[in-house]
Amino acid sequence: MRQSILITGCSSGIGYTCAHGLKKLGYNVFATCRDEDDVNRLIAEGLNAFKLDLCDTQSMNNTLSCLLAQSNGRIDVLFNNAAYGQPGAVEDLKRNVLREQFETNVFGTQELTNLVIPYMRKQKSGRIIYNSSILGFVAMSYRGAYNASKFAIEGLADTLRLELYGSGIEVVLIEPGPIQSNFRKNALSKFLKYIDQEYSAHSVTYAKTLARLKKEGKTPFTLEPVAVLEVLVKAIESPKPKARYAVTFPTKLFGILKRVIPTIWMDVIARKAGE
Repeated sequence: MRQSILITGCSSGIGYTCAHGLKKLGYNVFATCRDEDDVNRLIAEGLNAFKLDLCDTQSMNNTLSCLLAQSNGRIDVLFNNAAYGQPGAVEDLKRNVLREQFETNVFGTQELTNLVIPYMRKQKSGRIIYNSSILGFVAMSYRGAYNASKFAIEGLADTLRLELYGSGIEVVLIEPGPIQSNFRKNALSKFLKYIDQEYSAHSVTYAKTLARLKKEGKTPFTLEPVAVLEVLVKAIESPKPKARYAVTFPTKLFGILKRVIPTIWMDVIARKAGE
């Protein structure tokens, strides 16, 4: 029987590439997006796609019911991919802005995971794979909301891995660095919507932030989304998957640096990298 995999955030980038890639490999892929137009586009491309809004419990329940009806009640893999980044200095992040970031990246993601776990427990097997980030273990300036959401996801995933020991359910974190996607475009939209640039103590730096978010093309060390697909396949197919898979050179480098150098030195490097 083909393994059934539910993927969130498939409108573009990593989710889009992984949905198409896993379908080609023979997986029974359920691709989800928040917007109806994106769902229709994916269906036209041959994917089995559904609308799923991580800020809407009913939406998650409805999609999961449709999936289970088509997969004989099985869900073998959940790839928690959907997320966005809210730029801005921490002191400029209002409560509602932080809440919105966490609703999608953390609360909705974990609620969907908790809805899936009982089915995996019943079948005594499953893989829960979180798409985290280099910013899930290294903080960089002006990315505080996103940093915090990914740190939270890593904490939940690590705890869940301990609590599900012996259940047959494996929990895995994928930690990409820069990947070619619409991430910067979406982050720019959130920055313009929520950050008061003119009256902020960080107004000078924000000019650089805007330039970075508007910049076309790849940043240094950026890989195509297929790099995550390759690691995702390993996380799915390995008899004993790793707890973490690092993707891109910066993630691997910072993973080493954080373990071996003092925090004061790490801060200098992180400040430079975050410019």
